[in-house]
Formats: sequence, structure tokens, C-alpha cells
Amino acid sequence: MNKKRIVLGLSGGVDSSTSACMLKENGFEVIGVTLVVSNEQRESQDLKDAISLGKELNIEHIVLDIVDEFNEKIVKYFIDEYSKGMTPSPCVVCDEIIKIKKLIEIANLKEAYYIATGHYCEISKENRFKRNLFKKPKDVRKDQGYMLYRIEPEIIERMIFPLAKYEKTIVREKAKEYGVKVFDKKDSQGICFAKEGYLEFLKKMLGDKIKPGNYLDKTGKILGQHQGYQLYTIGQRRGLGVLFSKIYFIVDILPETNEIILGDYSELYKKRVELENFKTHISFDELKSMRVLAKPRFSSQGFYGKVIKENEKIYFEYENENPQNAKGQHLVIYSDDLVVGGGKIIF
Repeated sequence: MNKKRIVLGLSGGVDSSTSACMLKENGFEVIGVTLVVSNEQRESQDLKDAISLGKELNIEHIVLDIVDEFNEKIVKYFIDEYSKGMTPSPCVVCDEIIKIKKLIEIANLKEAYYIATGHYCEISKENRFKRNLFKKPKDVRKDQGYMLYRIEPEIIERMIFPLAKYEKTIVREKAKEYGVKVFDKKDSQGICFAKEGYLEFLKKMLGDKIKPGNYLDKTGKILGQHQGYQLYTIGQRRGLGVLFSKIYFIVDILPETNEIILGDYSELYKKRVELENFKTHISFDELKSMRVLAKPRFSSQGFYGKVIKENEKIYFEYENENPQNAKGQHLVIYSDDLVVGGGKIIF
């Protein structure tokens, strides 16, 4: 394979556009790939910007329409998780089974050794585990190692992140210097296939499956009525739609009865969570012997604790209780700054 040929995920935003310029400047033969995942994206400004940049840089640019596959694997998962009373992590799942997989497949076809994205992520190839592992980047607010934690070390070996050592403000400055037209484009917000917001998306997709139900306290007392359990998440306080006599948080969701349990903030605290579909990039014996940091959500600063295996089940036990866990979210484990594993929280 050609180690000077690289396949780059090209979204049309400032990060991937700047990455394309940097890679070309460093002597790579860049092949841009834009994955079209929704009907709206087919006519989007982002797609037009990606096509325009490809022409300006005189690079090969592939537009791959995967709307049907994306709907089946990601959108369906997203809807199903909310229908189970869980909080999905679509970007984590997409990176593993769609985005990175597609880039590798195209790289193999084009005999390109490397793939690249505009993620803010670093790779550690020389560490005490002697594995290729993701590392927290300079801009820790954009730590994409969390989203990519399920990618295997063999694939990490072939990945390059041109923006790893930069903060977003510097990337915009570099984009402007390169003459990238989208240097001041706003960062994408929310979920790529639900531009109108996830609540409106769920309402549109689930239709009359969403029905009003009761808010209960832990004793079973009815406190009010919600719009439909699929529209809420554990830990939520705002947007409950009822003026209560005190502040309540959602502490549980019961899909079978269309009921939502409300309680005090203290009831959200967990000392231990069960994980399914667990993945580790180092030996499990080594992992369970270590004190590690776990992030139960992307925005979390993390909490220390240990991985435990009991009766063939995997748990993470925190040193101190915390309120950031929700069924369906992915808990990602770090040893120092290195991403070493994780799994889906199921309580």
C-alpha cells in the first residue's frame, strides 16, 4: 500500500477542509470522501462546499450515498434506544460501524495506507501498553477519543489526525491562511441527521407511538403528565412541561407502562454501573488491576474507579458516587490520557 496516499473524510466543514490543505501541503496524495447519510444532505451547503474544495485543491473526491444503510444501522438504533427508555450515543456507533469502516474500505480499494479525519484526537504509538491507542488532544473540550473508543488498534495504526495538536481558534486561522472559504463556518451542532433537533425528529419518526403518560414519584404517586416517555432522558430537569412545587429530576423511565419516575438529584448518584458490549484495547487482567478514569458521557471530566468482573458481567465501580450515568450512554475508560476501553451503560 502507498503510505503517501491518504483517504480523508471530507464533510465540507472547516476542520476537514483544513485537514485536506495540511495533508496536501505535507506531500500526501489526498482522496476526499464525503458520506451522504440523509436526504437533506444530498442538497446541503456542506456537500456543495466539500465538492468545491475538492476542485480547488485538485484532489480526487468521492461522494458516497449511504442513506439507506445509515437509516438501517444508525437512525433505527437511535429510535430504538429512545423507545427502550435509553439515551443513545449515535456518534460512537456511527464511527465504529459506518464512518471509519467506510474510509478503510475505500483506502483498501485505492491502495492508500492511511485514512484521516478532522477529529481532534491524538494517537499514542509508544506507550507502556505497546499498543496503538487514542490520546486526549490539546483541546480537551473536543476530545474525540471518547467517540472513537471502539476503533481497533490495527485501524488506529492507519489513522492520521492533522488537527490533533491544535485548538479550534488556531484551526480557523490556518484555514483562513490556506484560503479555505468556509474558515468562519459555524461548528455543526447536535445530531447530523436531526438538524431540527432530536425531539422534533423523534416526534416525526415515531408519530402516534408517542402517547401522554404519568409522572410518578418513587412511591407511585402521580405528579403530573408527560408528553411521551420517548421524549425524555434520565437526569433531565428542564423541559418537563409541568410546574411542580419543587425541583424534580428524571431518575427512571418505564417504557412498558409509559411512566416516568421523578426524584431528587441525590437519587441520580451511582456507585457502580453495569456495562455491556465491553471493549478493551489492553489485557483485561491488566485493566482490572488498575485505577482508571471513566467518562460516562462525552462532556464529563471523568471519575476514578476500577473495572470489575462478577458472574461473567462487567461493571465499573467508582471511588465516589456521581450523577452522570444514564442507560444507553457509553462509558469510556482512560489510563492517564490513553483510551483503553469502555462499554454501554445498562445499569
